[in-house]
Amino acid sequence: MAKLKEVKLKIGAVKKTKQITKAMNMVAASKLRGTQTRMEGFRPYATKFAEVLGSLSERAGEDASPLLVPHEEVKKVHIVLCTSDRGLCGGFNTNLIEKARQLAKEKTGQGIEVSYTNFGKKGRDWCRKRSMNIVNEYVGIVGAKFDFSVAMVAGRRLIDGFLEGSYDEVYIVSSQFISMGKQVPTVKQLLPIPPLEKTEESASEEKTYLPEHICEPSPAELLSEMLPQNVYSQIYSGLLETSTSEHAARMSAMDNATKACNDMIGSLTLAYNKARQSAITAELMDIVGGAEALKG
Repeated sequence: MAKLKEVKLKIGAVKKTKQITKAMNMVAASKLRGTQTRMEGFRPYATKFAEVLGSLSERAGEDASPLLVPHEEVKKVHIVLCTSDRGLCGGFNTNLIEKARQLAKEKTGQGIEVSYTNFGKKGRDWCRKRSMNIVNEYVGIVGAKFDFSVAMVAGRRLIDGFLEGSYDEVYIVSSQFISMGKQVPTVKQLLPIPPLEKTEESASEEKTYLPEHICEPSPAELLSEMLPQNVYSQIYSGLLETSTSEHAARMSAMDNATKACNDMIGSLTLAYNKARQSAITAELMDIVGGAEALKG
């Protein structure tokens, strides 16, 4: 009977775990809807902003702003690592950290000093365990509600560091939301601002039509205001994509955990029924044996 009781307790514990994972799945789904709406609303703005900025940069030239000019020698690289504050989202944080680790390994292999700005506890804790150089950290932002001012504060510090020579290059490691089942860790260069990447389709369109923006004041003066905004937009977009990816990854992980609980409950119930049947059979055998002994 002790074995039956142990199995019954295990079934009860797994059922409670199933309730928790199901509730977490519902919470993640609720948060995902709001974050995904904000992310999808910001994407067209970021795309159009990059298009206009690329057009102005071509007309103004590379010398229009120091944010466009690469440093003569790259000795210090800064990585902005975006992760979540909480776990239970599968390999989401592990993939982002691995992407940052590969980038840092590549740079340190070239004799370059690497420092970090961390968004989220998971990335910060990883850096602390390995005694990484953490310049700034922001906790309680990814996965929660935040506004554009968060990106402006972080971006202003990065720009000041780049202009002062504290960083020669700045990269951001964030997650790109593709679908509910696919989130891809990506690396983007923030500073110096790289030239606008053109696809084959856009290149062919440019031969027939090149949009001409009427600027007042001059493109060079506009760039001094727009280039910092581009850095802020890239950071804000990365945070939105990472937040959406986190909720999607947690939904998927909790859904898999709930299915695993169902499988465990099924196997434990089968084991419980087999043990109970064996116990009943043993008792019947004892009764039949006793009756036969009395007849004898």
